[in-house]
Amino acid sequence: MKKIIIHGNKPLEGEVTVSGAKNSVVALIPAAILADSPVILEGVPDISDVDSLKEIIEIMGASVTHEGDVLTIDPTNVVSIPMPSGKINSLRASYYFMGALLGKFGEAVVGLPGGCDLGPRPIDLHIKGFTALGADVHNEFGAMYLRTDSNGLVGTHIFMDNVSVGATINIMLAAVRAKGRTIIENAAREPEIIDVATLLNNMGAKVRGAGTDEIRITGVETLHGTRHSVVPDRIEAGTYLALAAAQGTKNGITVNNVLYEHLESYIAKLEEMGVEMVIREDSITVKPAEKLKMIKVKTYPYPGFPTDLQQPITPLLLKAEGLGEVMDTIYEKRINHVPELARMGANIRVESNHIMIEGPNKLQGTDVVASDLRAGAALVTAGLMAEGVTTIHNVEFILRGYDHIIEKLTKLGADIRLVEKEVENG
Repeated sequence: MKKIIIHGNKPLEGEVTVSGAKNSVVALIPAAILADSPVILEGVPDISDVDSLKEIIEIMGASVTHEGDVLTIDPTNVVSIPMPSGKINSLRASYYFMGALLGKFGEAVVGLPGGCDLGPRPIDLHIKGFTALGADVHNEFGAMYLRTDSNGLVGTHIFMDNVSVGATINIMLAAVRAKGRTIIENAAREPEIIDVATLLNNMGAKVRGAGTDEIRITGVETLHGTRHSVVPDRIEAGTYLALAAAQGTKNGITVNNVLYEHLESYIAKLEEMGVEMVIREDSITVKPAEKLKMIKVKTYPYPGFPTDLQQPITPLLLKAEGLGEVMDTIYEKRINHVPELARMGANIRVESNHIMIEGPNKLQGTDVVASDLRAGAALVTAGLMAEGVTTIHNVEFILRGYDHIIEKLTKLGADIRLVEKEVENG
């Protein structure tokens, strides 16, 4: 067990570079097993979710080498073996093995996914897509069993009842080697979906329309290895942009390797608050604002305000004047950071799953607990803003998705360290 200790209210400045997208790479790694020769991924973040996925594919028989941010996956000897427990349950993205194994072998046994507890996140749409492609899917003892008959997977027309990033990607993975043509309507449009489609196309797939609400896939018999660069992590970028606005000095903080077009709705909200930014082709410099205007935030599927950024922006809202509201239409139970921020002195509460904020607030360091990945990021920013010492527990959630966060913040001037509890107690 580990914890993060922050001595807050220190001025920050300098540059921070965004790593490859966590929400992309957790799908790109399972996608690589669809190939018949090595796949090289560049810009892979150093996060625990990647470590878990590497262990899973090695158990399946893949050969994996990881040097710096370059991950090489040789899937030549991968076999479809039951993966009902252990690492497969530790992260949400384990469900991508359903589509990848089904697409390659026509069968899969995969444990139900874990990850952050954000309320109900059913996989009904995934199952609907697999069934439409011709798979038999059933649940036995906490694992999903997927199998095709002698005809294998056959392309079809699939309408998504709700916009789902996970289901869209999973159906893509299964359909790229299906017979005939698959059309996914009401598909999710996130940049990570385009990233996965780009990898698949570089492997020899025929995927068209990624980034729109209709994706068309013509199945191919085989896929080959390739080299692919992971898209920058827009959620990490958004986290640092809010942090910079909350705690930066007059010299500002520059966030590098960020794509403005992936964050337009988020940046628009920062501008509405009065945050001053200099936007360049692949970087954004944020100047701290003495006076911020309170806003209302409502999350939507891409290109709307991202659900993954409503928690990281909340500490910045605490500095603004007036009454604000945050409503998450994607995960309405994404509110576990609220009581922890209240423990730090924030005037914040939940009413009918709406987060209500009155500011400005002065935060005081205390002991808090990260309940999920993005809640943990919010607590890190709050700890940097607060007077005194903040100790964050359950930091394993944070390490799931933020590459070298301690080193990056230390370089900006933060007084932050990661502590092994056992070492400290010893």
